[in-house]
Amino acid sequence: MEYVRFGNTGLEVSRICLGCMSYGEPDRGNHAWTLSEEKSRPFIKQALELGINFFDTANVYSDGSSEEIVGRALTDFSTREEVVIATKVNSRMRQGPNGAGLSRKAIFAEIDASLRRLGTDYVDLYQIHRFDYETPIEETLEALHEVVKSGKARYIGASSMYAWQFAQMLATSSQKGWTRFVSMQDYVNLLYREEEREMLPLCKAEGIAVIPWSPLARGRLTRDWDETSARSETDEFGKTLYAGTEDADKKVVSAVAKIAEQRKLPRAQIALAWVLTKVTSPIVGATKASHLGDAVASLQIKLSGDEISALEAPYIPHRVMGFV
Repeated sequence: MEYVRFGNTGLEVSRICLGCMSYGEPDRGNHAWTLSEEKSRPFIKQALELGINFFDTANVYSDGSSEEIVGRALTDFSTREEVVIATKVNSRMRQGPNGAGLSRKAIFAEIDASLRRLGTDYVDLYQIHRFDYETPIEETLEALHEVVKSGKARYIGASSMYAWQFAQMLATSSQKGWTRFVSMQDYVNLLYREEEREMLPLCKAEGIAVIPWSPLARGRLTRDWDETSARSETDEFGKTLYAGTEDADKKVVSAVAKIAEQRKLPRAQIALAWVLTKVTSPIVGATKASHLGDAVASLQIKLSGDEISALEAPYIPHRVMGFV
């Protein structure tokens, strides 16, 4: 396993992050494809054995049961000092006023709820899951600053939004002397590269770690275009990410398949090797033992300039997606 500094911080994280949205009781929330606790624990244990120390979840995943499963597994299989735990806030956790968003009230309530579910006194990275248009950014940023100063989070991060919004929030934190975001969790893969236009250059200039979600495009880069999975058939949000650019996207998938065949390697390793040239630590989901093996193996793959050009050539501009 390789480890890297997390942006401009002194924190060290594995170059592969285990995404834990797949771990949650199927009867809680709206993700029928998730794995129960019994089925989830072996993947968390395997990740630790492979040297992965970075685990990402969210309060909203499977109505909080993802945090519960991850927290118990990490307690049983590791020590708190060994692992980096990331979770998120913003999505609706209950009906009625103040049940979602990034108000001071919501943030203070949700950090405590996440800590209870995770069974820990602090999280290493507390992220805003999306931009909140209803709450002044000063209110959100000051509340996050106080979460850090209270010891309930070590660092704060953000997720998918427009680059101008992220820049505004970074500038406001600096002006006020508040804790700044150290990471951006956005949508980056060979089928969606719009973040290369503004967000990735902004993060590079500001020393922000980039930890993309869905680096394998929900598995589309790992299989033939018409092949489906239980998740792809039931993931309503995922279906919104690949509409209108199918012809070009198919060519990208074919390019991945061709290079994988030439290299005699799984497609996942090729697609992840490309992402790793762009970001700090891709967030990889795992529901089969091979998923984590491929993710770690991708760290040893060095794509040539010609291979990168072949992978990128079929891409066409996409509409902004993933958060709008």
